Amino acid sequence: MASHNQSTLSEFVLLGFPNVGHVRGWLFILLLLAYLFTICGNMLIFLVIQLDMDLHKPMYHFIGVLSFLELWYTATTIPKMLANLLSEKKTISFAGCLLQTYFFHSLGASECYLLTAMAYDRYLAICQPLHYPAIMTSTLCVKMAAGCWICGFLCPISEVILVSQLPFCDYNEIQHIFCDFPPLLSLACKDTSTNVLVDFAVNAFIILITFLFIMVSYGRIIGAVLKIKTAAGRKKAFSTCASHLLVVLIFFGSIIFMYVRLKKSYSLTLDRTLAVVYSVVTPLANPIIYSLRNKKLIKAIKRTIFRNEARANPVHH
Repeated sequence: MASHNQSTLSEFVLLGFPNVGHVRGWLFILLLLAYLFTICGNMLIFLVIQLDMDLHKPMYHFIGVLSFLELWYTATTIPKMLANLLSEKKTISFAGCLLQTYFFHSLGASECYLLTAMAYDRYLAICQPLHYPAIMTSTLCVKMAAGCWICGFLCPISEVILVSQLPFCDYNEIQHIFCDFPPLLSLACKDTSTNVLVDFAVNAFIILITFLFIMVSYGRIIGAVLKIKTAAGRKKAFSTCASHLLVVLIFFGSIIFMYVRLKKSYSLTLDRTLAVVYSVVTPLANPIIYSLRNKKLIKAIKRTIFRNEARANPVHH
């Protein structure tokens, strides 16, 4: 057993999407288009929020930070997925695998905290509108966003250290579309019950606590909205937070089932499907949901585009 440790295992093979056969090319095109749309959509939202003074408000500040985060979140996994779809050699180094796992979980945890901050912002805006400007200052927004990033990047450190110390056998094929803790633990040559327990504790704390806080915030928001006497007032209040709640349900629904469990895996197919949801679909859906559900953001995007067109094509009299 001692001879088959991580020092002799220098790389892993990412099986990715097995048995796709002749549809591999179409899958590559679909994934590439999704990635390009995710980059362009989130980059557009981030830049418009930075450039348009009308959007320099807490809610849009958090949306901009989320869009910026999604750019890096997708960059940790999708480019490697695309490369593996084209290449016969689907290898990734041991260090590269650990780095991908670390950054994917760091950014995922940061997103959990950021969505919680966004829920708190909506709670203050709707339930305490008179105190909202005094509480949610620009300084507090920056501190909350920075706290989300810092806490997110600290969370997976213990898990990564524990995995890095595991001995791995000769079998090095990862049954997943990217490097992650559950498939890595299944390749270890020793009992990983401690790792599984630590993963469960860390993930349960991050995911369940933040999800509970978000649901409590929205429970209070819904209660406050239902007290609004006019239908127009209720509709306006709901529209400001409906898009955020939809993103929360899609993202948390998939990661809770994937990571808050004491088993390494339920089903390889189910794990891959859930991984596509939270690593590809959610970042892709964010710009669509926020732009379609937010008239003010749509107007700001149009203003920015037309302003740039006017500068590029000045009218000479």
